[in-house]
Amino acid sequence: MTTKLLWIAAVGILAGTVVNAQTTPQKVVTDAATALGGKERILSVKTLVVEASGIQPWVGQNPEPDGPLTNWNVPEYRYVVDLANGRMRIEQHRVAAFKYAGVSDARQILALDGDIAFNIETASNSGASEGRSSARITRIGGNAVRERRIDMIDNPIELVRTALDSRSKLSHVRDSGGNTLLDLVTPAQDTFTIGFDKKTGLPAFASWLTSSDNLGDVVRKTEFLEYESVSGIALPRRYLTKIDFRDWVAQDIRVAKNILDGPVGELAAPAAIRGAMPETLQVRVDVVPVAKGIWWLQGSGNHFSTLIEFTDHLTLFEAPNSEARTKAVIDKARSIVPMKPLTEVVVSHHHFDHTGGLRTAVAEGLTVISNQANERFFREVTARKATLRPDLLAKSSKTLKFRGFDDQLELKDSMNDLILYHVKGVVHAPYIIMGWLPREKFLLQGDLIDVSWTQHPWADVYAQNLQARNISFVKDLPVHGRIATREEELAAVAKTKR
Repeated sequence: MTTKLLWIAAVGILAGTVVNAQTTPQKVVTDAATALGGKERILSVKTLVVEASGIQPWVGQNPEPDGPLTNWNVPEYRYVVDLANGRMRIEQHRVAAFKYAGVSDARQILALDGDIAFNIETASNSGASEGRSSARITRIGGNAVRERRIDMIDNPIELVRTALDSRSKLSHVRDSGGNTLLDLVTPAQDTFTIGFDKKTGLPAFASWLTSSDNLGDVVRKTEFLEYESVSGIALPRRYLTKIDFRDWVAQDIRVAKNILDGPVGELAAPAAIRGAMPETLQVRVDVVPVAKGIWWLQGSGNHFSTLIEFTDHLTLFEAPNSEARTKAVIDKARSIVPMKPLTEVVVSHHHFDHTGGLRTAVAEGLTVISNQANERFFREVTARKATLRPDLLAKSSKTLKFRGFDDQLELKDSMNDLILYHVKGVVHAPYIIMGWLPREKFLLQGDLIDVSWTQHPWADVYAQNLQARNISFVKDLPVHGRIATREEELAAVAKTKR
């Protein structure tokens, strides 16, 4: 079976009852065009502008593994589609509605010009003492271009126009609840399931398959809600996007104004971007020896790990970011001490940037050590299928081996001593853990502090935990940032408080 057929067979949302054989896919789409305002009318539309506001929950960053997501508030959102020229731009202003150590106020442009996708971001922090801000423009490639194409089509007008295109393929009409469903393969070979309201004929939702290092196959679904009439065309006043993992909301946009065939400004990609290669992250692991039997595995990006050698095995602290990053780290760790097996990995907490390599670690046969409260979440994400982009776990058929603890766990032999502690009171991640190597007085931590942060919202609770555990370290070997002394960390905190 092809990937597309595997997806159609696997995704529960596509299930339904086959309708009368006389109800062809073409008739369903033609009826939808009529319900929207008429085929000729929607085909004549040149531009669509949606001015809105809403929320963008931070997927994979809920404080507790089984708790709700935190939100980015989006007070300004502008979605522009130039249907005549194949261009799209999303301009949004996002503000963190939670305590955050990074940039909490950002303006972003997510754009597509034909097959050129690019981002522009201007960020600032009113909480930072120096009012730091930055602007950056980058061309993106790979799967991100596909996702940007989907952003462009993810509205009723472009969705139905694409379905009317003779180059598109329509199939599998069926009923599901109050909707008639069909499958669409676009000229660009992007695959959707579209649901049409059986009473009104209007597009009710579009869903599609994507993938992630954390979750494997992910079904995203945008519901088109609260239609209004604008210049003779029915348009939604709300776009609600969810993913199939725990029915998480990924975006909820409330429309203030729909504008058809109005001015859209300059949407073409800048000349500098047209001539640039798409930005790609080269995975590189640099080995930094910090003591006998201890190596800090740095390299590209800003997600690092620490390798600890024991008498008969190796232990890794953190499997972060992605399959590519964690596989490179594991391979490097095994090459450093090839005569000893790498048997386990400590995962500090459940956030997606710290568990992007969790499925990889399981595929490599490592026992995962973490706070007991993370086990259910870890089992859930490592049990998911990955058919769109089969990963190492999907190919291995292995299952999670988990070792949990509540307050502390000591891993000790004659060569090394690693004590893992539950870090209490951190609102960012209440079940986060840190590692302590008492013989060398090294600390291992992720997300508690980084000397490059623009703000340090949990510096006080971090200090309290160090005091409670009687930890006075010589070096902090962090997951983010650079190796630092406690004095350097305190100086960084003091600088942001000025």
